[in-house]
Amino acid sequence: MSASAASPLAALGPGSLAGYWRFQRAVAKAQLAAWLPASRRVLIDISGRYASGSAQAAACGHTVIRVVPAVPARRQAGGAGAGAAGGAGAGAAAGAGTADRAGAADRAGAAGAAERAGAGGGAGKIVPVVADPASLAFLADGCADGVIAEDGALSRQLMTEDLAAEIVRVLRPGGELLVCVDSLVLGMAILAEQHRWAHLTDLPHAEVVLIPWPDGTITRCFGAGQFRDLLTEAGLEVSWIKPRTVLSPSMVDHVLRHDPGSIARLVRAELAAGQEGSPGHLPAESFGISLLAAARKPPGQAP
Repeated sequence: MSASAASPLAALGPGSLAGYWRFQRAVAKAQLAAWLPASRRVLIDISGRYASGSAQAAACGHTVIRVVPAVPARRQAGGAGAGAAGGAGAGAAAGAGTADRAGAADRAGAAGAAERAGAGGGAGKIVPVVADPASLAFLADGCADGVIAEDGALSRQLMTEDLAAEIVRVLRPGGELLVCVDSLVLGMAILAEQHRWAHLTDLPHAEVVLIPWPDGTITRCFGAGQFRDLLTEAGLEVSWIKPRTVLSPSMVDHVLRHDPGSIARLVRAELAAGQEGSPGHLPAESFGISLLAAARKPPGQAP
């Protein structure tokens, strides 16, 4: 999956599934467009560096506070003398101080943007904030009209319940959440590829499923019932849960190879298939490497 194995949105290089990943990104864009509020709102995007939801939401007139994780400083090459090491340490300390000041300025800018947008601000824009995506402590209670947590943002945080509670805290009463997590289907596939048969056998009985990727990262995978429990226990009302896509990669690849221009028809077919079933209906576990949900903070719930 190219640079970041834990992010399907990063997997756009050549390969047998390149067409499917292009299709999945188009579906994600259409699903976000259907979820976005019609009027201007203040939104928080914690989706990570590969997701394009911030730009899409800003283009629709919303003010988006995009949480960007800090990039760790590169290690100095070995073999430097003591003086050089001291200089490098001083430079690193100065760089860290600059980063801290920049982060503080970003957070102040985010707070100001939220206040201006709440007062009926101007055109849509993106306010990037360098911060830990696992914590929204720099945001005030009830300051956001919506939160976008795409590309498995909650699956990257092992203490997912804490981040879900933070999302509920920053949402105003009636605020909306669009969230995507890695599914048990993906977790089972990874375990099978790693020949972890004992773990695979125990997986259906596990309350928390943590899956190691080959690149050393860990992802937390959810079944549909576990996903619903996560959101409801945090204090949210779940509108619906469904797979990101139900059309199979092999079928999508077959269609796109014969007609590369048919992706718009495939997206329409996917959206129609995703609407089948009753509201709030739980999808079959056999569908999809990702689960998508829409939820909201109850209108009567005080911040």
